[in-house]
This record gives sequence, C-alpha cells and structure tokens, in this order.
Amino acid sequence: MDNNTATTHASAGQEKLRIAVIIGSTREGRFGPTVGDWFVPLAEQHGDFHVDVIDLAGLDLPGIQPGWSTPPTPALSELSARVAAADGFVVVTPEYNHSYPGHLKVFIDLHRTEWKAKAVGFVSYGGVGGGLRAVEHLRQVFSEVHCAAIRDGVSFHSAWDHFGEGGRAHEAQGAAGAAKTMLDQLAWWSRTLREGRAARPYGA
Repeated sequence: MDNNTATTHASAGQEKLRIAVIIGSTREGRFGPTVGDWFVPLAEQHGDFHVDVIDLAGLDLPGIQPGWSTPPTPALSELSARVAAADGFVVVTPEYNHSYPGHLKVFIDLHRTEWKAKAVGFVSYGGVGGGLRAVEHLRQVFSEVHCAAIRDGVSFHSAWDHFGEGGRAHEAQGAAGAAKTMLDQLAWWSRTLREGRAARPYGA
C-alpha cells in the first residue's frame, strides 16, 4: 500500500468508530444489496468500525415539508438517532440518469445536524461510468450539510460483470484493496472529527 495512505486501527482500549453504511437504491431488482453484502464484511473486518446498515428500501421515508414544521414520526426519530450516533458514513449508490437516486436525496434532506463535522465515503456502481457521476454530485450535497467527503472510493464499472454466484466479487483482491484505502481514510477522518467535536462544538 502507498506509504501516503492514511492508516489507523483501533488499539486495545480505544473505542471503535460507528459508521452507517447506507444502501441508496430502492428500485425493484436493484443491485445495491449485492454490492453492500460484499462491502459490509470488509468494513467489519477492518478493525476500526462498528457497522450499522441502513437500507433505504426498507424505510417509509416521508416527503420534505416546508420549514421542517411537521413533527417526526417515531420511525423517523429512530432513524435520525442512528444517523446522529454514527461517526462516519459510507454510501453505496448506483447512478440514475447521470446522478444519484431520488430516495437517497430525500434521506439526506431529512437530516441536518446529524451529518455535521463527520466524514463520508462512497462505493458506487453502474455501467461504463461506474456510478462516479452520482458520487460527484453527492460530494456537493454532503459538502452543503457540512459532511467531509473522503477522496478515494470504490467503483464498479459494468458492475454486473464483477460479481459471480453468491455475490462473490471477481478480481476480489483489487476491489478489496480499494475498499481498504477508502476505509483507512474514513477511519482517520472520522476519528479526528470525533475528537474535534468532543473538544469543541461545531458551530456552523
């Protein structure tokens, strides 16, 4: 691995980081769970993280209300608590029409302070573009909610050709290496930002 790659692992007595892995696709026949099922064990085995999987397909997301005036439902309150508890995030996203899924945008917009001064990484998939155009748009969205996007990510171009029976990834070593690079960076940023939030409130 490149010596410039950020590396940090939870040592004895050091509290692990909580990351939420968000499965962003909700369409019937979606490929997101295959990619998510490949990625989540890598995150769990990394050594720095407790992983909470938030699958948007299993959620009844309300619409965005003007002025944020509508009281949250119990289900939304529980979801918001999970987002707030996370030290960082990984978004697993396809590319729809040159961008990201609408349900994912609704999910992001339903929360505000829960994202602030935390880090987010991306695992994308799609056709020739590998979902990278969705990621570039998401970087702008997360910047607006004060969430720091990790530079390196994982992308599967022509994603359906990269997975075989049982969801096993072809060329698994290369994909796992990309995931480790992203997770190393996510761990550094998430731990540093968690320590910063504990030392002084984020005021923006």
